[in-house]
Amino acid sequence: MDTDASIRALAIRFFDAIEAGDIAVMEASFTSDAAIWHNTDEKIVTPAQTAQSLTGMVARIKDRVYAHRRLQTFPGGFVQQHVLEGKRVHDDAAVRLPCAIICQVSGGKITRLDEYFDSAHVTEFRKFAAV
Repeated sequence: MDTDASIRALAIRFFDAIEAGDIAVMEASFTSDAAIWHNTDEKIVTPAQTAQSLTGMVARIKDRVYAHRRLQTFPGGFVQQHVLEGKRVHDDAAVRLPCAIICQVSGGKITRLDEYFDSAHVTEFRKFAAV
């Protein structure tokens, strides 16, 4: 059974891994059949696709910090609100991306993640993705 403490530890480990650029730990936090949904494109992607996207983000954004984390657990999951802050590698410009994440958890792994971004912030955050 997933306890409040184990769900909280999973959430912290998950976001700490992305912040540190440890995509393997992030990906291992999901079940193999986990669904990751994005509000900005309404697509559901796999953990492997998420790992690929975040590998690109880690390469483009340095000094990543999940600031202002507000983590709440509930039976079977967690909700976190935060602001991803960092600097673009190519021009050292500061970027920020406010977000809310809702995760369902079973057996110590994330089975579903729903992410909510403001599309205007996403556009600015990804502005130089091809650079």
